[in-house]
Amino acid sequence: MKTISKCILASLTMITLQAQAAEQASCSTVSFADIGWTDITATTALTSTVLQGLGYKPKVTIATVPIAFAGVKKHQIDAFLGYWSPSMTPIVEPFLKDNGIKVLEKPNLVGAKYTLAVPTYAYEAGLKSFADIAKFKDKLDGKLYGIEPGNDGNLLIKGMIDKDQFGLKSFKMVESSEAGMLTELSRAVKQKKWVVFLGWAPHPMNVQQNITYLSGGDDVFGANYGEAKVYTVTSTDLATRCPNVNKLVSNLEFSLDMENQVMLPIMNKINPNVAAKAWLKKNPAALDKWLEGVQTKDGKPGLAAVKKYLGA
Repeated sequence: MKTISKCILASLTMITLQAQAAEQASCSTVSFADIGWTDITATTALTSTVLQGLGYKPKVTIATVPIAFAGVKKHQIDAFLGYWSPSMTPIVEPFLKDNGIKVLEKPNLVGAKYTLAVPTYAYEAGLKSFADIAKFKDKLDGKLYGIEPGNDGNLLIKGMIDKDQFGLKSFKMVESSEAGMLTELSRAVKQKKWVVFLGWAPHPMNVQQNITYLSGGDDVFGANYGEAKVYTVTSTDLATRCPNVNKLVSNLEFSLDMENQVMLPIMNKINPNVAAKAWLKKNPAALDKWLEGVQTKDGKPGLAAVKKYLGA
């Protein structure tokens, strides 16, 4: 009987070890979605740098907003750090209704905003609110500038046009990308042309260009100039499959100033991971809260390992 019991115990131990090994193997690569917004690129790079210091291999997939959520639902993406609420809520709701994704309870950023903006010279000349846009159709060439197709902000602009909200029925939305929109803004400012575009904070555009956000868009983009909270979305099984990774992404808290500092070099063509690593090396105190209760991939203290990796 003792021999049989020993065999059973040995078998159970082997099964447990195999399960742990399988979990470690499945968690060694951590996949993120990046929708091409510089702020999401920055936060993803910061998190990826920390994961590298912990011994993981982060992987980033560039995708549109709907595809990012679909990737999380299909377990092709482990985490997406860029659910902007409330503007993305209509896109997120179908995924929440069928329990296809998990939205972490605590936002990773507060105090963000997302709404239409104009160069300040246009604002000072009378284009101060959503209700003013139609008055200046000729100066605006009948265009409203969005970003990449499928983006939530573009959908809100399209909704205003389709419903003739604020008298915008005859306007055209121009879709391109964040970079394309910013290029158009820069070109317009140099020529003192008028332009209405999607603006948001955090983003270096707020210091690189003299811009002003339009009032009166609360019913479309939300109150207080599209005041937003940014949430982390994970696959439904991440907490049980990769609890250490889940603990890290649950701990993440960013700030407007932090993101602006990391975004600026990225906008100047510095590799995002290089920019993130440089910021973390200069600001290691940010790691204390992020790495609370987090270990390395092989079970060692996480904070010490990441600081050693950064040379901080």
